[in-house]
Amino acid sequence: MLAFGNPQTQVAFSVFENKGVFALLLGSGLSRAAEIPTGWEITTDLVRRVATAEGAEEQADWTQWFRDKYGKEPDYSELLDALSSTPAERRQIIHGYIEPDEEDREEGRKIPTAGHKAIAQLVRGGFIRVIVTTNFDRLMENALREVGVEPTIVSSPDALKGAEPLAHTSCYILKLHGDYKDARILNTEEELGAYPGEYNTILDRIFDEYGLIVCGWSGEWDHALRAAVLRAPNRRYPLFWATRGTLKGRGKELCDHRKGVEVPIPDADKFFSDLIEQVRTLADSRKRNPADVDMLVARAKRYLAKSEHMIQLADLIDEEIRRTTAALDGHDLTPHGTFKPEEFQRRVALYEGATEGLAKVCGLIGRWGSPQQLRLVIEAIRSLVDYAEAVNGGLVVFVESRRYPAVLVFQACALGLVKAERWQDFRQLLEVEIDTGYDGRKPISEAVFPLNWKGNKRDIWNTLEGYSNRYVPLSDHLHDDVFSKWGNAFMATMSGYTTSFMLGEILAAFIEVSGQTKAQISEKLSSRDQSGEPSFLWMPVGRAGYDRDFRSNIKVMFETTPFLDDLAKGGFGHCDADEIKLLFENYNRCSARMRRW
Repeated sequence: MLAFGNPQTQVAFSVFENKGVFALLLGSGLSRAAEIPTGWEITTDLVRRVATAEGAEEQADWTQWFRDKYGKEPDYSELLDALSSTPAERRQIIHGYIEPDEEDREEGRKIPTAGHKAIAQLVRGGFIRVIVTTNFDRLMENALREVGVEPTIVSSPDALKGAEPLAHTSCYILKLHGDYKDARILNTEEELGAYPGEYNTILDRIFDEYGLIVCGWSGEWDHALRAAVLRAPNRRYPLFWATRGTLKGRGKELCDHRKGVEVPIPDADKFFSDLIEQVRTLADSRKRNPADVDMLVARAKRYLAKSEHMIQLADLIDEEIRRTTAALDGHDLTPHGTFKPEEFQRRVALYEGATEGLAKVCGLIGRWGSPQQLRLVIEAIRSLVDYAEAVNGGLVVFVESRRYPAVLVFQACALGLVKAERWQDFRQLLEVEIDTGYDGRKPISEAVFPLNWKGNKRDIWNTLEGYSNRYVPLSDHLHDDVFSKWGNAFMATMSGYTTSFMLGEILAAFIEVSGQTKAQISEKLSSRDQSGEPSFLWMPVGRAGYDRDFRSNIKVMFETTPFLDDLAKGGFGHCDADEIKLLFENYNRCSARMRRW
């Protein structure tokens, strides 16, 4: 099993990506925060009440007093009979331990805790369907009903016979120790030593077919439950054991036997509250499991290494394209709706989460791939643009943002090409024409180059959190938040990352005036505008407009003959180093003007 830095994160990814295949095994630790006593604690207190009624003195150990006096273990049902004469009296005694009165509610006792409520949200979202519990309170059921989920509850062998089949229920709760309103609840070591055959059958099925998340159970007692965990043969889904402190004793043995993962937690409420928030974040962003993306990148590297794996690489990219375009079809990415900053930010996160794997693969191809393999990137961009444009109306900003995955794929490949100094391949990529639907055929430099992309509207991208005052918010977001993280997968080293990022923007901007001759560019730069300022041909300007790396690093590069010659050999400036100097001077003037805006 791949290791994660944070076991809680591993749980979240597993629950999110394996929807409905994990069961919960919950012990008394979950209800402890609600101040609900365990079955044995209730039994012990009933012993105290019986003894007090008989005039016994205060004891340090009431259960031992009972054993000494009666020669047997205390029995929950017998003790209730001794303290009450009618069913109504019995219910009243039980209710006092489990059900909250007005004071309890005001103090937040004996009601569903944050942990119960978080589990209920996991169930409502379809992430959890099966709950096995040793608790006999009804806090879990109450929390589920508060969110509109009616569970199938099995608290006795009789109830099991008439219960809805496991596969047909949205939530199945198996209460192994019974329900507090049923006098047959299990408490003693003898009672917990063996379960009815029907319980063993359903437990064997659950532990074989589902992954398991254990919380609030020590594994020390409940011998029949320990036996069920031990005899389960399945290893297809993992076991996670949430524990306060280090897991010890029999619990440790059980966890090791199932090759489980210990998850250190402060308490059950915090564990489940964090889990639902992490799962929601993953759902909102569709961020893939890091291990899944790492495996995808590793596969791509193997296929890139040998030309005979071209078909496998093409299939891998097609699979990622299907994954990404499926995101565009999601109900949460409909082109219709009302623009709100938080909604736009949510959509950006969704697109990025869905595209991460494909972008990293295309970045690898830019860095290491052959010209033939580079055509796979072009086809990926074409496919994403075709799919993005296949909509009939909607809010303009949402319609335009559908092309964002293609922008991300282009940017990844461009970074890889620039890092590898593949100038000719980069120029050819920029000049490839693709069908953009309503807008007709456009070169990639216009269709998906971030600074030319029609979805790059400053006032829209300024609504991203932390980007309200940026000159080029999209460029900054891609540089600061996206490829500063993704680039590790394909750039070999992040040294010079900012320079590579801006250099890609500059060279792509040169294509904007590729229709001008060297003489026309020179003439324009020799003239002045109506205000007397030096003239220039418009080019899209990104971070170079204000980033100090532009002035300290990139200007020096464009003053170096070998670098200019290499760009000329790559076809920039119509293969003329002097024309490239003019293009850079023009870009310089655009940048200077932007700094004054």
